[in-house]
Amino acid sequence: MKRLVIIEDQTAIREMLAEIIRLDPSFKLVGESGDGQAAYQLCIEVKPDVIVLDAKLPGLNGVDLLRRLNKVLSNLRVLVFSGHENPVLVREMLEAGAHGFVEKTAGLFELKKGLETVANGGTYFGPSVAALLRNVVANPSASSSSDFLTDREREVLQLVAESYSTKEIAVKLGISVKTVDNHRTNLMRKLNLHDVASLTRYALEIGLIQ
Repeated sequence: MKRLVIIEDQTAIREMLAEIIRLDPSFKLVGESGDGQAAYQLCIEVKPDVIVLDAKLPGLNGVDLLRRLNKVLSNLRVLVFSGHENPVLVREMLEAGAHGFVEKTAGLFELKKGLETVANGGTYFGPSVAALLRNVVANPSASSSSDFLTDREREVLQLVAESYSTKEIAVKLGISVKTVDNHRTNLMRKLNLHDVASLTRYALEIGLIQ
């Protein structure tokens, strides 16, 4: 029996997933979370075999959460279940260590099949994601991403886009206000964006926020 954690910020979807998991004798639900930071601590404590992960999470987005988890839980199997399947997000999730990606517009059959496949060591993509990946292979430029940003810059970008003030970001990340300002300046220079609205739009495009 595989130990499983659900990480999903929408309560109704999280509860639906929990009901599905409880009916499947292959899995034991050992935790649920709707916040990225809290989910990280939960997974460190319960050490699941499998997680079902949403891409857009408050506190810490799905990509960065997965990168952190894979550094400490080497055998973790991950199925992304997301309503956002743009090329950048899918690529970043796969590079962060996801083993499957099912869109929320797919049916329950796709979700169950994806979960079973990923839990047993395989990879699985829902129909929309599979089509998107085929398009990316045919048009590599479609998957350009924010790889040139550091992890800390990505964290600052997400918090700026979520409307946190410089002081609030400093407190959340445990760094100085001056350091936050430096990261914000570097972000704007690297991205050639010069105001918060532009940074927010970019964060939306690459899947950091919804």
